[in-house]
Amino acid sequence: MNDLVSAVREFAINNYEKDGWDYLVECWSDADISEEIGKAKTVRGAISKCRQTVKLLDERRREVRAEIW
Repeated sequence: MNDLVSAVREFAINNYEKDGWDYLVECWSDADISEEIGKAKTVRGAISKCRQTVKLLDERRREVRAEIW
């Protein structure tokens, strides 16, 4: 599991400015990532599970920013 968490965190760092991955880098602990990964067995599966959540957070952020003006 630690390998998957590390791989997800590395992916997030490499994609920091895309699709909400900054949330994961800045706000999520390893325990948070592990919980989100759930029963994923591959790096690709773990990233996919986390992507679903961070993308939703990013969409919400974009909606809020659009309302500022």
